[in-house]
Amino acid sequence: MLVRMEAFKNFLENPIFLSSISSWLLAQIIKAAVALLRSHKSTIREILSTVAWRTGGMPSSHAALVSAMAASAAIHEGPGSDLFIVSLLFAVVVMRDAMGVRRSSGIQARTLNILGRQLADKALVDYHPVKEVHGHAPLEVVVGALLGIFIAAAYAYL
Repeated sequence: MLVRMEAFKNFLENPIFLSSISSWLLAQIIKAAVALLRSHKSTIREILSTVAWRTGGMPSSHAALVSAMAASAAIHEGPGSDLFIVSLLFAVVVMRDAMGVRRSSGIQARTLNILGRQLADKALVDYHPVKEVHGHAPLEVVVGALLGIFIAAAYAYL
């Protein structure tokens, strides 16, 4: 039992884990603040939902998390380590997906919903909207990545 508790404690104190989770959480909090400033109609429930689940928006929490993970791996394990290489490649895939595939599918879903509502308004079809997944603009990903790198460096050097 003591060994398990020690392993769990080590996991929670791991700088790669801490910087990654902190970067994600901070990005989500910033995203909620930006959404609140843009729309003064936000409720507490919407703000909490943004912090916990919302995708898309400024900054990218996906980019923040994976860039913090890769930067922490480089700092703690070295830039030639297997962990850094895997983390870096994973980060590139996630950030590319956040800008490309997710953004494209969100735009397509929004267009489909507009067309579906127009057809439903004319009583031509019974339309049920599809979920609109929000991807990221390149600047949102860059800001998220910089946030993650900064947080990783802060954990390592402060």
